Amino acid sequence: MFKTLTIKPNKVFLATLATLLLANVHVVSAQNKPSLNRTVLLEKKVELPSNNINTKVIRVTIPIAFKTPWHTHEGPGPRYVVKGKLKVVEGGKTHIYSVGDVFWESGDLMSVENIGEDSAELIIFELTPAN
Repeated sequence: MFKTLTIKPNKVFLATLATLLLANVHVVSAQNKPSLNRTVLLEKKVELPSNNINTKVIRVTIPIAFKTPWHTHEGPGPRYVVKGKLKVVEGGKTHIYSVGDVFWESGDLMSVENIGEDSAELIIFELTPAN
Protein backbone atom coordinates (compact mmCIF):
# COMPACT_ATOMS: atom_id res chain seq x y z
CA MET A 1 0.00 0.00 0.00
CA PHE A 2 1.20 3.44 -0.84
CA LYS A 3 1.27 6.20 1.68
CA THR A 4 0.32 9.60 0.33
CA LEU A 5 2.25 12.56 1.69
CA THR A 6 -0.11 15.33 2.49
CA ILE A 7 1.09 18.87 3.00
CA LYS A 8 -1.25 20.93 4.99
CA PRO A 9 -1.96 24.42 3.65
CA ASN A 10 -0.73 26.01 6.90
CA LYS A 11 2.74 24.49 6.49
CA VAL A 12 2.98 25.70 2.86
CA PHE A 13 1.91 29.17 3.95
CA LEU A 14 4.42 29.26 6.82
CA ALA A 15 7.26 27.99 4.61
CA THR A 16 6.49 30.61 1.95
CA LEU A 17 6.23 33.38 4.54
CA ALA A 18 9.55 32.37 6.14
CA THR A 19 11.27 32.35 2.73
CA LEU A 20 9.94 35.83 1.89
CA LEU A 21 10.97 37.24 5.25
CA LEU A 22 14.49 35.86 4.95
CA ALA A 23 14.78 37.23 1.41
CA ASN A 24 13.68 40.69 2.58
CA VAL A 25 16.16 40.68 5.46
CA HIS A 26 18.97 40.05 2.98
CA VAL A 27 17.82 42.88 0.67
CA VAL A 28 17.47 45.37 3.52
CA SER A 29 20.90 44.59 4.92
CA ALA A 30 22.47 44.97 1.45
CA GLN A 31 20.87 48.42 1.06
CA ASN A 32 22.20 49.64 4.44
CA LYS A 33 25.78 48.54 3.79
CA PRO A 34 28.08 51.60 3.67
CA SER A 35 30.12 52.19 0.55
CA LEU A 36 33.12 54.28 -0.39
CA ASN A 37 32.41 57.57 -2.19
CA ARG A 38 35.34 58.89 -4.24
CA THR A 39 35.25 62.34 -5.89
CA VAL A 40 38.11 63.96 -7.80
CA LEU A 41 38.33 67.55 -6.53
CA LEU A 42 41.17 68.73 -8.76
CA GLU A 43 43.22 67.19 -11.53
CA LYS A 44 46.20 68.87 -13.16
CA LYS A 45 49.00 67.52 -15.30
CA VAL A 46 52.33 68.69 -13.89
CA GLU A 47 55.75 68.65 -15.49
CA LEU A 48 58.24 68.11 -12.69
CA PRO A 49 61.55 69.95 -12.89
CA SER A 50 63.41 66.98 -11.46
CA ASN A 51 63.06 63.30 -10.60
CA ASN A 52 63.65 64.22 -6.95
CA ILE A 53 60.69 66.13 -5.54
CA ASN A 54 60.08 67.00 -1.91
CA THR A 55 56.41 67.10 -0.97
CA LYS A 56 54.94 69.00 1.95
CA VAL A 57 51.48 69.11 3.47
CA ILE A 58 51.05 72.30 5.47
CA ARG A 59 48.06 73.49 7.53
CA VAL A 60 47.72 77.27 7.69
CA THR A 61 45.32 79.07 10.06
CA ILE A 62 44.48 82.59 8.94
CA PRO A 63 42.97 84.99 11.53
CA ILE A 64 39.85 87.07 10.83
CA ALA A 65 40.53 89.96 8.39
CA PHE A 66 44.20 88.95 8.01
CA LYS A 67 45.85 89.67 4.66
CA THR A 68 49.22 88.18 3.76
CA PRO A 69 51.88 90.35 2.21
CA TRP A 70 52.75 89.57 -1.40
CA HIS A 71 54.71 86.35 -1.33
CA THR A 72 55.64 83.14 -3.15
CA HIS A 73 55.90 79.54 -2.02
CA GLU A 74 58.76 77.16 -2.69
CA GLY A 75 56.65 75.25 -5.15
CA PRO A 76 53.27 74.86 -6.82
CA GLY A 77 50.51 72.51 -5.78
CA PRO A 78 46.87 72.09 -4.86
CA ARG A 79 45.35 74.02 -1.97
CA TYR A 80 42.26 72.87 -0.01
CA VAL A 81 40.06 75.25 2.01
CA VAL A 82 39.09 73.49 5.25
CA LYS A 83 37.37 76.45 6.92
CA GLY A 84 36.43 80.03 6.09
CA LYS A 85 36.38 82.21 3.00
CA LEU A 86 39.53 83.40 1.23
CA LYS A 87 40.29 85.99 -1.42
CA VAL A 88 43.33 84.86 -3.42
CA VAL A 89 45.11 87.19 -5.85
CA GLU A 90 47.67 85.45 -8.04
CA GLY A 91 48.94 86.24 -11.52
CA GLY A 92 46.74 89.34 -11.74
CA LYS A 93 43.54 87.33 -11.16
CA THR A 94 41.30 87.39 -8.09
CA HIS A 95 39.35 84.34 -6.90
CA ILE A 96 37.15 83.70 -3.86
CA TYR A 97 37.38 80.24 -2.28
CA SER A 98 35.23 78.75 0.49
CA VAL A 99 35.02 75.53 2.53
CA GLY A 100 35.60 72.47 0.36
CA ASP A 101 37.10 74.39 -2.57
CA VAL A 102 40.35 73.18 -4.08
CA PHE A 103 42.54 75.35 -6.27
CA TRP A 104 45.96 75.16 -7.91
CA GLU A 105 48.59 77.60 -6.79
CA SER A 106 51.30 78.15 -9.39
CA GLY A 107 54.02 79.39 -7.05
CA ASP A 108 53.85 82.88 -8.58
CA LEU A 109 53.64 86.09 -6.55
CA MET A 110 50.38 86.07 -4.58
CA SER A 111 48.34 87.42 -1.68
CA VAL A 112 45.66 85.73 0.46
CA GLU A 113 43.04 87.53 2.55
CA ASN A 114 40.56 86.03 5.01
CA ILE A 115 37.26 87.69 4.05
CA GLY A 116 35.09 85.41 6.19
CA GLU A 117 33.55 86.04 9.60
CA ASP A 118 35.82 83.57 11.45
CA SER A 119 39.36 82.24 11.19
CA ALA A 120 40.13 80.28 8.02
CA GLU A 121 42.12 77.09 7.51
CA LEU A 122 43.94 76.10 4.37
CA ILE A 123 45.83 72.89 3.57
CA ILE A 124 48.77 73.46 1.25
CA PHE A 125 50.15 70.52 -0.74
CA GLU A 126 53.48 71.78 -1.98
CA LEU A 127 55.81 70.21 -4.56
CA THR A 128 59.40 71.45 -4.35
CA PRO A 129 62.73 70.34 -5.81
CA ALA A 130 64.54 68.11 -3.33
CA ASN A 131 67.88 69.40 -2.05
